[in-house]
Amino acid sequence: MSASPQGWSRSLLIVLTSLTLIGLVASSAAADVPSEQALADMRDATQRLDRVHALVVAHDGEIVLEHHQGGPGTAAPANVKSLSKTVLAALTGAAIHAGVIESDSQPLVELLGDRVPANADPRVNEITVGHLLALQAGLERTSGSNYGAWVASNDWVADALRRPFVDEPGGRMLYSTGSSHLLSAALTDASGESTLALAQRLLGDPLSINIPAWARDPQGIYFGGNDMLLSPRALVQIGELYRHDGQLNGQRILPEGWVERSWTARGSSPWTNDGYGYGWFVTDLAGEPAYYGRGFGGQALFVVPERALTIAITSDPNPPSPGGQFQRQLNGLVEILLAADQP
Repeated sequence: MSASPQGWSRSLLIVLTSLTLIGLVASSAAADVPSEQALADMRDATQRLDRVHALVVAHDGEIVLEHHQGGPGTAAPANVKSLSKTVLAALTGAAIHAGVIESDSQPLVELLGDRVPANADPRVNEITVGHLLALQAGLERTSGSNYGAWVASNDWVADALRRPFVDEPGGRMLYSTGSSHLLSAALTDASGESTLALAQRLLGDPLSINIPAWARDPQGIYFGGNDMLLSPRALVQIGELYRHDGQLNGQRILPEGWVERSWTARGSSPWTNDGYGYGWFVTDLAGEPAYYGRGFGGQALFVVPERALTIAITSDPNPPSPGGQFQRQLNGLVEILLAADQP
């Protein structure tokens, strides 16, 4: 005899409820606090990397490991080098939410005005805020072998915009601090505030972190994408902002959907093949989706959402750079933590 429709409904409800509970248990297990052994293993591995200065690990917003072995402490500002690009991307999102910039599709020239050189390639008109965030401006890079001449120029914005196009705007990722600096100039002109003042108002104050002054170009524009000074604890707060989809303590700081856009790969690194979104690299670590920003010499901020983990690392920023191998070692530190508690 077949079951009644009411019986099927009750059975279906029981099954769905059971599946939901299983999902909740699995989700909870995935976000368990790292074990003492896992944290000890990570700390021991960090101690073997002499260049690392400080490590801060937060689980679900609570610091569970704080380790300092050189340089500034975990609460002291450190030069985070190109990890500044990740912070600048957060500031850009906050500026869009505050109405300073219209959107990531807004053309750069609308924001820069007369800073754009008259002899710039007309394709400069096609560059958007999003292209700068994703390092897809198409202009010749100012990083690498071109960096010294660029920072020695008397106008960093004009020099970056006069460079030849080596790809179309929106094309391949071209790692260039000049692109990030154009974004800093755009934020300055759009807001009428310095990038420093804007960063403290839109990020520092809501996150209860201090953002000290850092280097500026000959025109007084704060260096976009390099040399920001932030403590590991402050970096964790920025990572937590992204882990919470742009909100902290019930306050929306980044536009709805900004984190998803930021963590969507639009290009890829020619050195690691990791994807690159808006200021964040996109990868997998120990089988978990992970997102990270990085800077010269071993500065890094990781967010592993499925494990509710945010990890900040600062290191000796002085040349010579240990290169990509050191970044792989930093990734390995996170993998130690992720893999240690897996069954």
